[in-house]
Amino acid sequence: MTDTQVAKPAPAPDAPNNKSRESWFKGDAAEPMRRNLGLVGVLIILAIIGIITRPDLYGDATWVSNNVFTILQQASAIGVVTVGMTFVIIGGGIDLSVGAIVAIAGVWSTTLATQGYGAAGMIFTAIVVGVVVGLINGVLISYGKLVPFIATLAMMVAARGLAAQISGKQTQVSANDTINSIASTKILGIPMLVIILALVVAAGWVLLNRTTFGRRTVAIGGNPEAARLAGINVKFHTVLLYALSGLCCGIGAIMLTSQATSAQAAMANLYELDAIAAAIIGGTLLSGGRGTIVGALFGVLVFSTITNLFAINNLPTEVQNMVKGGIIVAAVLVQQFRYKSLTHLLGRTKS
Repeated sequence: MTDTQVAKPAPAPDAPNNKSRESWFKGDAAEPMRRNLGLVGVLIILAIIGIITRPDLYGDATWVSNNVFTILQQASAIGVVTVGMTFVIIGGGIDLSVGAIVAIAGVWSTTLATQGYGAAGMIFTAIVVGVVVGLINGVLISYGKLVPFIATLAMMVAARGLAAQISGKQTQVSANDTINSIASTKILGIPMLVIILALVVAAGWVLLNRTTFGRRTVAIGGNPEAARLAGINVKFHTVLLYALSGLCCGIGAIMLTSQATSAQAAMANLYELDAIAAAIIGGTLLSGGRGTIVGALFGVLVFSTITNLFAINNLPTEVQNMVKGGIIVAAVLVQQFRYKSLTHLLGRTKS
């Protein structure tokens, strides 16, 4: 080095890099945030569509405020069920029986014998029934080595049949004022159903992102064999995932029973499809190993907003179902494209 050359100081190893700061949002780590922002954008677009199609309603601030809470209340029960479904899918499984579990838990908790034990007895019964049915699913899949699709499909049929048998194919009216008042009670102006949803979502987020249980769930969904070699009891953990899904179904059963002041074998119809769809458009991989609770919640809100939008415009349910189906297909296609792009990028990095 000559006298005229000046050595350039080496950058500090931990010094922030402007380029890395700018590219962080484009990286894979920020994928959940980008997806959530995209779903927020979808909600804004749906709101704009509502304003354009029904300016007479959206011009009333009181109606808008009430309608927002209506959407949240409609999303509450399916939102709680979706939290459990999200855990199952992240763990590499699927649960087609969630709607049937809600039905049997709701019907069982509203039998005359169970109602005799009061609100506590009804809530306890719904939760226990949900957890027990979830445990049966988990045992059949983990230790019976049944494919999750087949095991939960069989449970869906069996649980609906048992619910019809218990109820005598009749609607069972809830005579408990405490249970019935859950849907109409507000705390600081916020409906109780919305508060329950918020608490379940918060608990699910903490469980997935801040506990060993959540890390093991992601590991099992990503690579069950590697998780087993790492010392994780994959079979037992899978049983717990389906029990957790059943727990959410039991809570959802009480919420639905409160809204309808009754329960029947046909309640929560197609909840399994709505929950799976909400989880998928929220960023949960169908193959497992990745997903977010917040994203799943946004997915539920998107579908609830679409349902509300169709209702206020008096549009037929058939068209609504076609729109939902299109959204699901689009979400899966985007998910596959993103997964293939990521896999290709990782392959180039390794080489």
